[in-house]
Amino acid sequence: MFPKTLLLALVGAVTTVTAVPAFSDLGLMQFALTLEHLESSFFSGGLSKYSTSDFTNAGYPSWVRGRFQQIADNEAAHVAFLQEELGSNAPAACTYDFPYHDVKSFINLAQKIESISAGAYLGLARHINDTSVLNAGASIAATEARQAGWITSTVLKNQPWDGAFETPIPPSAAWSLIRNYISSCPDSNPDLPLVTLPSLKVSDTTPKPGQNVTLTVTLDKSKSKKTTALYAAWLDGLNYMYTDINNDKTTVPHGLSGTVYLGIVSSKDHPDRDNFVTGFTVVQFPFDSSARHQV
Repeated sequence: MFPKTLLLALVGAVTTVTAVPAFSDLGLMQFALTLEHLESSFFSGGLSKYSTSDFTNAGYPSWVRGRFQQIADNEAAHVAFLQEELGSNAPAACTYDFPYHDVKSFINLAQKIESISAGAYLGLARHINDTSVLNAGASIAATEARQAGWITSTVLKNQPWDGAFETPIPPSAAWSLIRNYISSCPDSNPDLPLVTLPSLKVSDTTPKPGQNVTLTVTLDKSKSKKTTALYAAWLDGLNYMYTDINNDKTTVPHGLSGTVYLGIVSSKDHPDRDNFVTGFTVVQFPFDSSARHQV
């Protein structure tokens, strides 16, 4: 039984991070397979639920479903590849709960999951030692980024990329973005080298620059302590922006574009599991073809 949690406004509460295993190529590959299991289940489940006529009735051309079937096939191939590489060390698929209720919400969630996946592989890259593992991860990351770009631009009619650089998402931050879709996992699955962080919510997931947004987090009171300062960390490409938090609120900085990841940290050091206070959440800053990014 998990301890009861309360939805608290952020008033200087920070979670005590317990010790986790050091990063290893094996542990990171197991996390990659955990992610691929989730993606494969998501796409296969959605496509088994929604037919071509469901897509066309929702306003999408019939070929859109065909492309989603190709994405599902790609994710199944990623699962098979990682299972073969890991052998007896491969974690099994979990039980999932995805919050979509029609074709449109399925597509919106697909864009979110694919973007997270591409960023997760990039975040793993800096911790991998074996160049063959790194090469395989980069190959998968490129495919995930292409798939995310296709969904965002061709299907949702927004930007095909977020900027000049994809956003590397640190492993524990990536885990925080997907674990709420996981209901349970087999007890035989290995422990992953990740910190389990409190869930963060933002009052507006499509805010404007200069807007004040409210941040709330689910914390276990028995595992919290006070800290003197907290910052909102905005991950956008290779840039990290920090804004102060006052009375549960922070101001959205200028210069963000596309899919951005927002979390709470205890310092302005490079965002990583040593200074994470909360998990991360997705914030969107769509832009049209007239937008120009500063160099």
